[in-house]
Amino acid sequence: MTGTFTPMPGSAPLSSQVAAQTRMETRLLLRNGEQLLLAIIIPVLVLFAGVMGIEYVDLSLSYKPIDQLTPGVLALGIMSTSFTSLAIATGFERRYGVLKRLGASPLPRHGLLLGKVGALLVVEAVQLVVIGGVALLMDWSPELTLRGVAGALTMAALGTAAFASLGLFVAGALRAEATLAAANLVYILLAAGGGVVLPASTYGRFADVIGWLPSGALGGGMRESLLVGTFPSGPALVLLGWAVLGTVLTARTFKWE
Repeated sequence: MTGTFTPMPGSAPLSSQVAAQTRMETRLLLRNGEQLLLAIIIPVLVLFAGVMGIEYVDLSLSYKPIDQLTPGVLALGIMSTSFTSLAIATGFERRYGVLKRLGASPLPRHGLLLGKVGALLVVEAVQLVVIGGVALLMDWSPELTLRGVAGALTMAALGTAAFASLGLFVAGALRAEATLAAANLVYILLAAGGGVVLPASTYGRFADVIGWLPSGALGGGMRESLLVGTFPSGPALVLLGWAVLGTVLTARTFKWE
C-alpha cells in the first residue's frame, strides 16, 4: 500500500510530551528516599508527635488536637514537596547537566516546568491520601462544606504555585550545594516558626507577621477551610502575591546550566 512505511519525522504533541515528563518526574520523586522522607514520613511523624505533645502538656485549643493539626500537616506536606524537594532536585539537575540536555530535546522549557508541576500534584495527591487516611484513623473530623472544600483545594493549588516558584528561584540562582543547604534551612525555619502546623495565634506578638508568610497563609487557609468550612480569601490573596513574586524572580534569574 502506498505510503504505509513512509517516515513521518517530528515531535510528539505537547500534551504527550508533558504527560511523559510528568510520569518520569513522578517516578524519580517516589524512588528517592530523601524525597519520600520529606513528602510522607516527616509530616506523618509531625502529626503523631503533635497530637501526643498537645495532649501531654494539656495545651488549650479551640478544637480537638487532631482536628487542629491535620490541616497544618497537610500544608506542611505541600510545602515540603513543592519547595524543598523541587528546589533540591532541580538544583542538582542543573549541576549534572540534566536540564541542559532536556533543553536540547523537542520538549520545550515550559513543557518541562509543566511536567515538574504535574509530578508535584501527583505526589501531593498521594500525601492527601496517606496523611488524611492516618488522620481519619486518629478520629479526624473535618468540616466538609462546599466552600470549605473549594477553599482547601484553592489553597493547595496556590500554595503549590507559590512554593514551587520560590523553589525554582532558589534552585536557579544558587549552586546545587547552596540550594541543598538553603532549601533545608528555610524548610526547618518555616516548619518550626512559620505558622504552617500551628495557628499564628500561638506565636503571640508575631502573629500578624506570620500571617503574611507563605507558610502562615497556607497553614491558616487550610485550617480555615477544614476547621470552619469557609473560603479563606485573605490567605488566598497572600499566596497569590507570593506566587506572582516567585514567578517574576524565577523568570529573571533562573539559569538552565
